[in-house]
Amino acid sequence: MGAAPLLWAVLRRRHGLLLVLLLLVAGASGVAAQVVDVGVILDRTTWVGNMSWTCIELALEDFYADPRNARSRTRLKLHLRDTGPDAIDAAAAGLDLLKNVGVQAIVGPQTSSQAKFLAELGNKSTVPIISFSADCPSRFGHNPYFIRTAWNDSSQAEAIASLVQKYNWREVVPVFEDDDSNTRFIPDLVDALRQVDTRVSYRCKIHPSATEDDMRRAISNLRHNWTTVFVVRMSHLLALRFFRLANDEGMMGQGFIWIIAYGLTDIFDVFGSHALDVMQGVLGVEPHVQDTVKLQNFKQRWHTKYRSENPGTSLGEPTVSGLYAYDTIWAIALAAEKVRYLNSDFGPSVTNNGSTDFDRIDSSKAAEKLRDALLMVNFSGMSGQFQIEDMQLVSVNYRIINTVAQERRVVGFWTPGSGISASLNKKVDFDSVIWPGANKTVPRGWLFPPNKKLKIGLPAKPGFYEFVGFENGIAKGFCVDVFEAVVNELPYKVPHHYEEFGDGKGSSNGTYDELVYKVFLEEYDAVVGDITILANRSLYVDFTLPYTESGVRMLVPVQDRRQKTAWTFLKPLTPDLWLGTVVFFVFTGIVVWCIEHRTNQEFRGPPASQIGSIFYFSFSTLVFAHRERIVNNLSRIVLVVWLFVVLIVQQSYTASLSSILTVEQLQPTVTTLEEVIRNGRNVGYLNDSFLPQLLRRLKIDESKMIPFDSPMEYNEALSSGRVAVIVDEIPYLKVFLSRYCHNYTMVGPTYKFDGFGYAFPRGSPLTPDISRGILKFASEERMAKLQEGLYGNTPCPDKDDSQTSSSLTLHSFRGLFIITGASSMMALILHIVITLYNHRHDFSSDDSHSSWRRWLATLSNIFHEGDSPSNTPDKDETVMANVGSTIESPQSTPNHIIENLDSDTDTGNTAEGEGTPGREVSVEDVEPMSFAYMHCGSGHSGVASLSRSGSSIRRRQTSME
Repeated sequence: MGAAPLLWAVLRRRHGLLLVLLLLVAGASGVAAQVVDVGVILDRTTWVGNMSWTCIELALEDFYADPRNARSRTRLKLHLRDTGPDAIDAAAAGLDLLKNVGVQAIVGPQTSSQAKFLAELGNKSTVPIISFSADCPSRFGHNPYFIRTAWNDSSQAEAIASLVQKYNWREVVPVFEDDDSNTRFIPDLVDALRQVDTRVSYRCKIHPSATEDDMRRAISNLRHNWTTVFVVRMSHLLALRFFRLANDEGMMGQGFIWIIAYGLTDIFDVFGSHALDVMQGVLGVEPHVQDTVKLQNFKQRWHTKYRSENPGTSLGEPTVSGLYAYDTIWAIALAAEKVRYLNSDFGPSVTNNGSTDFDRIDSSKAAEKLRDALLMVNFSGMSGQFQIEDMQLVSVNYRIINTVAQERRVVGFWTPGSGISASLNKKVDFDSVIWPGANKTVPRGWLFPPNKKLKIGLPAKPGFYEFVGFENGIAKGFCVDVFEAVVNELPYKVPHHYEEFGDGKGSSNGTYDELVYKVFLEEYDAVVGDITILANRSLYVDFTLPYTESGVRMLVPVQDRRQKTAWTFLKPLTPDLWLGTVVFFVFTGIVVWCIEHRTNQEFRGPPASQIGSIFYFSFSTLVFAHRERIVNNLSRIVLVVWLFVVLIVQQSYTASLSSILTVEQLQPTVTTLEEVIRNGRNVGYLNDSFLPQLLRRLKIDESKMIPFDSPMEYNEALSSGRVAVIVDEIPYLKVFLSRYCHNYTMVGPTYKFDGFGYAFPRGSPLTPDISRGILKFASEERMAKLQEGLYGNTPCPDKDDSQTSSSLTLHSFRGLFIITGASSMMALILHIVITLYNHRHDFSSDDSHSSWRRWLATLSNIFHEGDSPSNTPDKDETVMANVGSTIESPQSTPNHIIENLDSDTDTGNTAEGEGTPGREVSVEDVEPMSFAYMHCGSGHSGVASLSRSGSSIRRRQTSME
């Protein structure tokens, strides 16, 4: 089988016969690739134009030399027009390309002014205008035929704002060339800075044709501004002149921060050491391009070609915009290849009969297809990933450069996700920046302007001169002393002088609000005094942190409410405590009586006598005057615990009564504003203050408000009853109470306010420094001494109800009463159990059906019948033993005593006068019978016999005498 039949069979099996035949026919006939005309408008008199044209030529050469594009069916044909910098010439060149050449796209316009005209031409003809260097003019920002193949400036603004935020700079001044190139960038920058809470209070515009004197004036204005953070964007030649003059004026030294935006960072490639010498320590932001082997090879080829075409140039390698130009040609070639058939098809214009060439421009559907394909192109180019979104190249990462000596160092990166970082792949902080003046310390972002002296307004305070005042032209007072102490601690000098906001006679020239507003009007640089921090005032000025106690309270008179009457002695204890004490007195007496009744004769007798003994014994313990002897250990335990309770109650009663009789019970006459409103009383306040608004909010009638100016007027109004209360800020009330502490006090709730602060212009860099100084100074002893001088050595305490003597309550002694009650009950129960156990045989009976009456009778007998004490003293036991040995019956006792007496008389040898003593001794030898002795007898008969014996002894003694 031959080769031809075999090929035929294969092609039939693959169903590709028709396609192969077409390709063979086309190859055999030598059909050329379709030409796509592309116009290029550049200014070849500039280095940007020459650099870009070299990149464009290399791009076209590289695209068709790439093996992947060897079979391309289209081929770009470039039509260069060197127009110079003039926008009209660029527009004329555009018309020529559209009408005479029929280009499908125009690449180039370098400047924004040129882009204005060409963008309108593109919109008219539906031909895409593609710029890799010009900014998008604001009024053509939504032109569908103007495409920027460069990164979006708004992303660069975000990178600069992140850099400012990293170092916490609060204010930035943009310095830019006043032309169309910045009409979009500056608003984007201001918005980005606002997002990080950074202000742009001033913008410095430099005209493209500015003279040296114009620039010096602009630099002088910058120098006399507080802010030292500048963002610069202008053309290279204008920027070089500007930085030379700034260096001459000393603004490239320590304390200044210069940030240059992309577009100006190429100045070092263009001017080399001339720019580096005057821009030391400058930070720059530019797109980050990954350094690859492909990029290095391209730079070498570009360098050779560029140097051969432009001898004597100082440009060593293409800039980022040149890489954008290279990728732009590749993108157009790829888009043309996608569309394939791009015959020039300019149709008649709707206004073809117009009087100008612009009106007679035709439109091209092929060019519109090329535009649509270009917007869909996505490839990895020389500058990075090439992708169009929102008519601009998608921004990715920026790098931050720092000029040091004769080189540019990359010190960090910015990415949309991580922000500022020293590494491109992870979040790492960097601190290797060398700032202007070879300074490694991060500048704070502002400097005190040279030859600047702050003009500080001082309120005229006729009444409370302790806070602020003028004396012989010298500012004095607590507020001034604190401010001076804080300013003197700052790491820099703050020259200033005070001006009184008054008429020179002690009266103010206006309200405090008017004084604060003068700071907003820039008539004062600051206000120092007793300025309350309020929300409405903070709309115009910035306040420091407060340096005094905050809040508003009421000042009212106090009166002594002690009332000494005949019943004052009852006040130390509340009625419930009196009743509880009496109950426990009686309860303790009953418990002791129950325990002692069987063994102690002193607790026996007729019922009336026993009841009297109970009350007498219990209440006599109050003064520890009880004389009854306690013989049972359980009773002793009860009594010891009870005496401890009595001691505590007695001492507390004494202390409370002493306080009531001696300590002043000063109480406020009014405690709430509601009481004042209800009674229709007047309310006083400090004149020229914000308090009327507060009082109206608290529903105080305006006719009831009376203003006062001084502490003396406060005292006079309150003491005379003209007003019921004074409502004022706590610092003023403390000063008042340092003079009139005895008669007045602060009462009621504290209405929250922020206290006194110093007012500065909005965004003033002094505000945070002064605030930090106040925090530091407030914790030092010097602040305490200043407050002591203001309020006095002895603080005046609030005289509220908590400081008055109050009666003691039962709740305060509940624990003691629980202890004594529990111990008494336990002792009583234990005594009953022991007694019943000792007499258990009395309850035993042969009759198993004993009645409950018999049981009660047995219990009564046990309780009332005497029992031998278990702990009778030894002396009593001895006496009982002697008595028992001599007394056999009731009749024997007197005989025995008579015998003793007779034997004593028969001695006959007793001296005269000694008989009576002898008889007294014989009688006294029989000791009186104790309760223990009586209780130890055998029942009632023993006691009766002892009683009869005692009677016989007394009768015998009488007869003998």
